[in-house]
Amino acid sequence: MPERRNDPGPEIEGLIRAIEARLIELRRDIHAHPETGFDTVRTAGLVAAELGALGIEARTGVGRTGVVAEISGAFPGPCLILRADMDALPIGEQTGLPYASTIPGRMHACGHDLHTASLLGAAHALVSLAPRLRGSVRLIFQPAEETQESGAAAMVVADGAAKGADMAIAFHNRPELPAGQVLLNRGASTASSDEFKVVVRGKSGHAARPHAAIDPIVASAHIITQLQTVISREMDPAQSAVLTIGHIEGGATQNIIPDSCMFEGTVRCRSPRSRDLAEAAFRRICEGTAQALNAAVEIDYARGAPPLMNDDALVDRAVSVLGHQFGATPQVEPGTSFGAEDFSYFSELMPSVQIFIGSGQPGRDDRVHNSDYQPDEACIGQSAIALTRMAVDLLS
Repeated sequence: MPERRNDPGPEIEGLIRAIEARLIELRRDIHAHPETGFDTVRTAGLVAAELGALGIEARTGVGRTGVVAEISGAFPGPCLILRADMDALPIGEQTGLPYASTIPGRMHACGHDLHTASLLGAAHALVSLAPRLRGSVRLIFQPAEETQESGAAAMVVADGAAKGADMAIAFHNRPELPAGQVLLNRGASTASSDEFKVVVRGKSGHAARPHAAIDPIVASAHIITQLQTVISREMDPAQSAVLTIGHIEGGATQNIIPDSCMFEGTVRCRSPRSRDLAEAAFRRICEGTAQALNAAVEIDYARGAPPLMNDDALVDRAVSVLGHQFGATPQVEPGTSFGAEDFSYFSELMPSVQIFIGSGQPGRDDRVHNSDYQPDEACIGQSAIALTRMAVDLLS
C-alpha cells in the first residue's frame, strides 16, 4: 500500500510501542482483579489514576462507576467519543496464568481488560498529539456492559455522558481473528435485547373437573405456539429476529389445574422497525389468545439495549484508515450477530461504529465467555494504535 503524505502512522505507532509494556502491565493488573456489573470501583480508580498521571482530569462516578475524561485539541471542531467497557463476567477462571483472577467466580473472559488498557494507551498518545487536533476526544470507560441493567444507559441517559458529542467509536477484541486483523459490519452490528415475563391467569380446579376450571397451562401452550408466528409470518425475512422462551412454570401437582402459569424469554431484533413490530405482535397474540380461552394475561415486556447500527460513512473511513495501518484491507461483512452490545445507546444518538480487532493466538481456538480464554496481548497495542489513528484522522 502506498505511503500517505504526512502520514501520522509511524509517529502514532512509536508513541504506543514506547508504552506497550506498561499497557500489558495494566491489563494484567485489571485481569487479576476482575469486577462485574457496576462493581468496577477498583478498575475505575486505576483508570482515573493513570489519566491523572497524564494530566487529564477524569470524572468518576458517571453512570454510578464509569469514568469520563476529555482531551481537547488546539483548534475548534467536533467531539469524538472513544468508549471501552471495564466489567468482567461471573465465571471461574481456569487459565492457570500467573496473572489469573484472584477473585473466585469472576474472570475477564470477554476481554474488557484488554479494552480498558487499549483506551488508556490511546489516551497516552492523544495527549502528545492534541496540539494538532481540531476538536476533542472524550474517553468513556463504562461499567456493566455484560448486564441487562446497562452501564451505557446509566452513563448516557441518566448522566449525560454523550451530551455535545458528534460521533462515537467502540471496539471489541475478536479471538476468531488473528491479532492485527480488522472486521467491520455494515448496518446492524448487534441486535436489540428485550426480555419478557408473561403470567397467564385462569381458575384452579380438580383435574377430574376441567370444565369447572380455566386452565392456564393450556392457554400458555396455545400462546407459546402462536408466538412462533411472530418470526415466521409477521417479520420480513430480510429483517430477521429471534424469539426464545427459556422458562415456563405452572402448577404444583399432577391432579390440580393451577390458577396461573408463567413463562419468560427474550426477543432479539436487528432493526428498530422489526423491534417495534415484534413487541406489538407479541402483545396482540398474548392478549388475544388468552381472551379466546377465557383466561387473563399480565405482560411485563422490558426493553434492553437497542440494535447497534454502524454508520456507513464511519465504516468507510475505518476501512481506509485501518487498512493503511495494518497493511491489509479490513473485512467488511453484513452483521449477523443476535448478541447485544449496549454501545448501541451511543449509536442511537450519533453516527457510530464498532470495530472488531483480532485477538486470536496462533495454535489456540479461543472464544469469549470461556473460562480458559487467553487472547493475544498484541491486540492491546494494535487497538490503541487503531483508536488513535481514527481519532487523528477524524479530527484533522
